[in-house]
Amino acid sequence: MQDTLRITEVFYSLQGETRTAGLPTVFVRLTGCPLRCQYCDSAYAFTGGTVRTLDDILEQVAGYRPRYICVTGGEPLAQPNALKLLERLCDAGYEVSLETSGALDISKVDERVSRVVDLKTPGSGEVARNRYENIQWLTPNDQVKFVLCSREDYDWAVSKTIQYGLGQRASEVLFSPSHHQLNATDLANWIIDDNLPVRLQMQLHKFLWNDAPGH
Repeated sequence: MQDTLRITEVFYSLQGETRTAGLPTVFVRLTGCPLRCQYCDSAYAFTGGTVRTLDDILEQVAGYRPRYICVTGGEPLAQPNALKLLERLCDAGYEVSLETSGALDISKVDERVSRVVDLKTPGSGEVARNRYENIQWLTPNDQVKFVLCSREDYDWAVSKTIQYGLGQRASEVLFSPSHHQLNATDLANWIIDDNLPVRLQMQLHKFLWNDAPGH
């Protein structure tokens, strides 16, 4: 029996976030997530989807002739075969990133993958789900992301960045304002005032396509 995954969508667009923002990327969105962040913009991926073989997914991805692949969700690591998909994508020669909530173990992810670990802030409603043991597995190929809903979230994220030395463990520490909850200019000014070694991240897809599915 072939390995399978439940997939919500596979699409080709511009990466809206992370260190490859703006680059044409194929997104493989897996179905299902154990978290319920209050600002989630992909709740349509919580249920449904289509069961597909890894061979079928790889064939569709190859049809786009991409350089960059992003495996996202939902929470991809909630499906054990996501690890096999990531490995096979790397074997095919793509530059692969994984967007994960950080609530599940990242230690088994192929080291060639750039793991984008989203540490959940108090404003997310899921701060208790953070798996801080993951921090020890971070490498310079990885990225840490905070989605901020308020000044309180910002102060919390600054404290975690310092406490865990995230700037020394990962290649990027990304501060992103929650859409419609935190003014991006305010966040930019706080980062400048505090001279933080973090990157302000705006979600390009929300400006270009108004966050429509498939972009």
